[in-house]
Amino acid sequence: MSKSGIVLKIDSSQFTIRLYEDLLKIDLKGSFKNEIEEGLENKPILKETIGKILGIFVPLHIQVDEIRSVYMDETGKTIISLLNHRDVVLPFECKEDAMKLVEKLKQMISIAKTRERAKIELRKVRRKAGKTRFRKRPRAERRV
Repeated sequence: MSKSGIVLKIDSSQFTIRLYEDLLKIDLKGSFKNEIEEGLENKPILKETIGKILGIFVPLHIQVDEIRSVYMDETGKTIISLLNHRDVVLPFECKEDAMKLVEKLKQMISIAKTRERAKIELRKVRRKAGKTRFRKRPRAERRV
């Protein structure tokens, strides 16, 4: 569970989406979720690792910093492009909900990228400070 509060919540007939500052949760509901679970439970090997298998093919808890991009096509489907997984396609009945999600996700992605850049810059500054503290003396100073 994310430590921050919910930024956006969208209920659909097939799924519920909760967007936190650092996490996107997609909860499947109704018959679609049951069909996936029943299909996997019929195979005893997959029954033990149902959560891991679902996480590989359909990640349902996505860190915002793992999202590469998000956009909406002309039919109202929202496509979330991920770094290490296949793209997630969310079919919305209402285009307004899809537009809200895309706008909020783009904001959250830009904030996450800014945080990541700040962390990288801080690491560089710390590394540089560590190097100057233990610098080698020039040869001319060593001879004396």
